[in-house]
Amino acid sequence: MAKKKSAKRRFGAVRQYRSGRWTASYLDPTGVRRRAEETFATAADAEIWLSQVEADLTRGDWRDPDAGAVPFGEYALKWVEERDIVPTTEELYRRLLRLHILPTFEVYDLDEITPPRVREWRTGRRSVTGATTVAKSYRLLKAILETATDDELIRRNPCRIKGAGKESATEREIATVEQVDALAAAVGLRWRLMVYLGAYGPMRPEEQAELRRRDVDLDNMTIRVRKAAPELSTGKRAVGDTKSAAGKRHVVLPDFLQRDLSRHLDWYAEKGKGEEGLLFVGEKGAPFRRSSFGRRWRRARSLVGMPETFRFYDLRHTGHTLSTRSGATLKDTMVRAGQSSEKAAMIYQHSDLERQKEVASGLDKMVRTAREKAADVAESTPSGAQVVRDA
Repeated sequence: MAKKKSAKRRFGAVRQYRSGRWTASYLDPTGVRRRAEETFATAADAEIWLSQVEADLTRGDWRDPDAGAVPFGEYALKWVEERDIVPTTEELYRRLLRLHILPTFEVYDLDEITPPRVREWRTGRRSVTGATTVAKSYRLLKAILETATDDELIRRNPCRIKGAGKESATEREIATVEQVDALAAAVGLRWRLMVYLGAYGPMRPEEQAELRRRDVDLDNMTIRVRKAAPELSTGKRAVGDTKSAAGKRHVVLPDFLQRDLSRHLDWYAEKGKGEEGLLFVGEKGAPFRRSSFGRRWRRARSLVGMPETFRFYDLRHTGHTLSTRSGATLKDTMVRAGQSSEKAAMIYQHSDLERQKEVASGLDKMVRTAREKAADVAESTPSGAQVVRDA
């Protein structure tokens, strides 16, 4: 049994055990007696610990020692549920948690996740998966624990690795005008307009999925992007807002697309629903599926000889680059692509519809010139038969 040696203090109390070690305790703001989790070699060490606790209480920095005794897995899943995020982002967060974060941290309470454990986890992840996935997982873990810090469940966020959440993305590949035309031809008549809108819109696939007849203005060559319908891994289309507020926009198309746009409306757009008919549907009239279109895209990419790393989404980067080459400024291309940030909003907020028409006109001229040049080269190149006759 411990030998008691009490010392009267203005705050808290210390006493010595028979082993010679010292302990310290105090009454918290609710009247509950709290005892130090560790013992001390000397009475002075116990007094210092009590002084630190007293200082925290005086400054308002005191934290309930049991506050962090919350299972991380439970807190993380609740954190996702409480976020006001789009379905695709929620799906991403849950996948990162399930595959990369919870297998390590689910067994710990919030206050048991320490900087060394975070570093060890990140090192292990980097050895088995890509750097981009590790960076996304680290950012998610840090965001969850930052909220736990704000909730005063932990004193400080243990995610303190500088630069760990940054992604060093590789340079996106750019297609030429000829390659875009070849991809549009190879993917088939029903889907060629999707390729052109991806490159010369430039529209996101999920934005194209929710385009309707009423969004198309053939006279002015504009398409209005109102919503987006990304496809989740379950196959369900999550119809909702665009990726950002800037995503809701009027896109002025170059005039060379007028024939393709008009023909698509007549031949392939959803029929029977009037102006509400979807612009892109499959052969059986149902909304196009990412999986079925993906097969067509990969086959077209192979036929054209494009590298496997060139994704449909990279058509947007192609559109950015071609617009810039045609004379568009950064603010013009960002408005055109529906990109938004607080800083960017101040830069491109004055890029109006007339300026967008100028950009589309420049793009139209550039593509027409490239096509004419390619046609001239083809005509001026002698055929094999001609070479034989000349010989």
